Amino acid sequence: MRAVAERMTLSRQVPIERVRNLGIMAHIDAGKTTTTERILYYTGVTYRIGEVDEGTTVTDWMAQEQERGITIQSAAVTTFWRENKINIIDTPGHVDFTMEVERSLRVLDSAIAVFCAYGGVEPQSETVWRQADRYRVPRIAFVNKMDRLGADFSRVIKMMQERINANPLPVQIPMGAEEKFVGVIDLIKMKAIVWDDETLGARFREIPIPQEFKEQALQAREEMMEKLAEADEQFLHLYLEEKETNEQIIKDAIRRATISLSLTPVLCGAAFRNKGIQPLLDAIVDFLPSPIDIPPVKGFHPKTNKEEIRKADDSEPFSGLIFKIQTDPYVGSLHYLRIYSGTIRKGQNVYNVNRGKRERIGRLLKMLANKREDIEEANAGDIVGVVGLKLAKTGDSLCAEHKPILLESMQIPEPVISIAIEPKTQADQDKLKASLARLEEEDPTFKVRFNEETSQTIISGMGELHLEIIVDRLLREFSVSAKVGKPQVAYKETFCEPVETEGRFVKQSGGHGQFGVVMMRFEPLVRGAGIKFENRVREGRVPREYIPAVERGVRSASEVGELAGFPVVDFQATLLDGKYHEVDSSELAFEIAGSMAFKEALKKAKMALLEPIMSLEVIVPDSYFGEALRDLNARRGEINSTEARAGVQIIRAKVPLAQMFGYVNTLRSLTQGRGNFTMQFSHYQEVPPEVQKEILFKVRGY
Repeated sequence: MRAVAERMTLSRQVPIERVRNLGIMAHIDAGKTTTTERILYYTGVTYRIGEVDEGTTVTDWMAQEQERGITIQSAAVTTFWRENKINIIDTPGHVDFTMEVERSLRVLDSAIAVFCAYGGVEPQSETVWRQADRYRVPRIAFVNKMDRLGADFSRVIKMMQERINANPLPVQIPMGAEEKFVGVIDLIKMKAIVWDDETLGARFREIPIPQEFKEQALQAREEMMEKLAEADEQFLHLYLEEKETNEQIIKDAIRRATISLSLTPVLCGAAFRNKGIQPLLDAIVDFLPSPIDIPPVKGFHPKTNKEEIRKADDSEPFSGLIFKIQTDPYVGSLHYLRIYSGTIRKGQNVYNVNRGKRERIGRLLKMLANKREDIEEANAGDIVGVVGLKLAKTGDSLCAEHKPILLESMQIPEPVISIAIEPKTQADQDKLKASLARLEEEDPTFKVRFNEETSQTIISGMGELHLEIIVDRLLREFSVSAKVGKPQVAYKETFCEPVETEGRFVKQSGGHGQFGVVMMRFEPLVRGAGIKFENRVREGRVPREYIPAVERGVRSASEVGELAGFPVVDFQATLLDGKYHEVDSSELAFEIAGSMAFKEALKKAKMALLEPIMSLEVIVPDSYFGEALRDLNARRGEINSTEARAGVQIIRAKVPLAQMFGYVNTLRSLTQGRGNFTMQFSHYQEVPPEVQKEILFKVRGY
């Protein structure tokens, strides 16, 4: 432990080519946190192995995580292996916290995808894989739980090809499976690896491949070499000319193919049984990229909109991205920063491009989950905690003021479920408001709004568990007692037809007045398009400086729809014409005019209600298959596919969220407790007319 601490203090001396920034991602219960705990133990960061079931893990440090045995917040840790510095972020597997994965992948150079040897590619595995594809993150795969009943390495490989369109390259194969799993065969070295149970897997031996696995290993190696030749041209020449390919040549070829996203190396093991972790650490070092192995980060100059590039180099101008904010009882707001270029020091001023303001770095922290160590400076490629930023939000770009760059931010999903919340006592009123504001700042998928008609505070999130955790944190961390309503679906409204309206805000009361007139058209867009604004006003009809105010007015007014007060989405607002007064016009006047035009459009146009549709995967024993299907059909479910697997049936369907409350109890009842399911948001869809009438009757009472 002392040696690791000393190396952490001297971490700035580690060459950037020996830095690895990676995330561990997977479906819930695939073993991400267990794998991370073994990594920390075998690299000397911890003295004992923490266990999820016991609530003793390093990265699951929140009380809610320890009680539920799940990861809720991504946690950053730093360790060392073979003189390489490895920054690891352990991400959640539950779909309600998918934004934690999204913002982690945005700033990471690589990832480990952990798959359960029995479950294979499960729904959240698909989601996080697509997120990694979007950010072009090189990754390796670790097939965990090879000791579990029903474990099947080859089936997981096939599922990776079919479900996530991956190109897996097994560099290991297991020796046995289930209770007969004893170790792995390294196809590069052509050696078998077995672990000593007495040392909790800390010691392992490389031995000749046992006779019963020899033929399988030779065939698997030949397939590996052929696939590698197809993916890497440099290796192809050696392979075709039948030249000798030593261990290092093969590793170099795999590294190139991994970084180019041509292949995904696949390893296997059983993290809970302490098998397979050291070769995984070797693979991190051998196959995954350093910050200089990936393309330089790109962005735009905030004023000229010209493309800017920053190389991962200490001598470049400083640039970085705030990817996470955490409320800390001791230091206030703790901002997580990925440094892409340059160097920053404690006390230094930086420029926040998104806010157009200068900010000061109060403290720099090296993170170990909820523990931290003060450092004087941080360099290109580092992931650090920052204390002292007043304005920065998730997704903001920080940089040197003389060389500004606006980096790509993150896609933030819309909340799909809401509840009403109110303080139990008057004394809790102000405390609740302040606490919710801090939680909203910390979590971009958590939204707070005040319903003026009902005088209720409405909080919205990604699922029932998400909001349950928020309420629990209010009680424990912020000491706020609150009454909570029942979960409600976060419906939205949209236009069904184009409509043109005028917004006129004219006030003359002697002296300086207000004058703003706009003519606008509102028209529907495809689902998921959001809100788009276009200016088609002829030069001189409305001064250019007032145009953004019109857009602000429209966006502000769109938060409350006409049908039932839900937000209005998926439309385009086009400013067609307008009038202004040289003296009385102002930004405020045109903002109000834009708002009035929108509200008038809501009254004139035909509107529709939209509901969140969820992707559902249900696993039930064969004997309960029919009952499960009938239940989903009764919930307005659309069955996409079914699949038989080892005594169970897997049903994939799309179902309205409104029909899924209480489903966990229904499924348990239908299957005598043997069925389970996973659910994640898919898209918004127009509510059928007869269902819309029912919803409006409940909400509005007509």
